[in-house]
Amino acid sequence: KDALSATGNKGVTRKFPHTPGIDAVGVVEEASDGPFSVGDAVICTGYDLGMNTDGGYAEYIRVPAEWLVPLPDGLAPRDAMLLGTAGLTAALSVESLLDTGVNPDQGPVLVTGATGGVGSVCVAILAKLGFEVVAVSGKTDVSEWLAALGAARIIDREAFLESAVKPMAKEQWAGAVDCVGGEMLAAALKGLKYGGSA
Repeated sequence: KDALSATGNKGVTRKFPHTPGIDAVGVVEEASDGPFSVGDAVICTGYDLGMNTDGGYAEYIRVPAEWLVPLPDGLAPRDAMLLGTAGLTAALSVESLLDTGVNPDQGPVLVTGATGGVGSVCVAILAKLGFEVVAVSGKTDVSEWLAALGAARIIDREAFLESAVKPMAKEQWAGAVDCVGGEMLAAALKGLKYGGSA
């Protein structure tokens, strides 16, 4: 029977039934051309997965081989999915900071939205690399968790925003990873040291 379709308020036509899930891990069951063979453990993150292509909540998915990467040795499938798109985004964010030359000797790095998926992984990666990480969060009950991830200091979101109402702010951050945008991004940028990166 034909799939149902619906047009959202932005004019995008969606076909139902639809299986969401922007990340998937599993074993190749069928392969034609490409670098993977039946039995290979693989990860699929991003692309069109879970949007117009059945996603990771499906029992089986069919995707182009180019969307896949091998599951790294020693990484359990569950751990790969715990990291997922948030982990990939965090790793790319940290890599971008490092590519600009930011290093731990230059001072603290700010992470906004630190309790979210991307922010929390950024805190952990940056701390592991030896950075002094300052985490900004609006959640008051997560200080111990953020400290366990490696945050050297936690700033309340409202206090952080109040301190940045002036057009200029004190130079504090060697770098910043902003996971929020808007006023939070503006406040983070005001506090960057000369030559700092965000």
